[in-house]
Amino acid sequence: MTKTSSGDRTEKKSNKSAKILYRPVGIASSIVGGIVAGQVFKLVYKKVAPGHPDDVPGPLQSEYRMREIVLASLIQGAIFSVVKALIDRGGARVFEKWTGEWPGD
Repeated sequence: MTKTSSGDRTEKKSNKSAKILYRPVGIASSIVGGIVAGQVFKLVYKKVAPGHPDDVPGPLQSEYRMREIVLASLIQGAIFSVVKALIDRGGARVFEKWTGEWPGD
């Protein structure tokens, strides 16, 4: 580990083989994360827009106003981003525990 310029964070070094070995783990966790994020989004959208419990508006659906489409996209993007960050970080930490190597940059 090396100190960064801020002095309070440490940067973990990784090697090329750790990055290669992590790829299948990263791909599998991304698939699972996408499924989880999709389910979370559907639940959240049902609470936010109770008038449309089974149908999430898509950008090409003319029956929805632009405001509804933008709101749904904003919520979906935020949820997917948070879930991806949690899954990626958790997967990297588990990989580090198993191998002793950090798979990131």
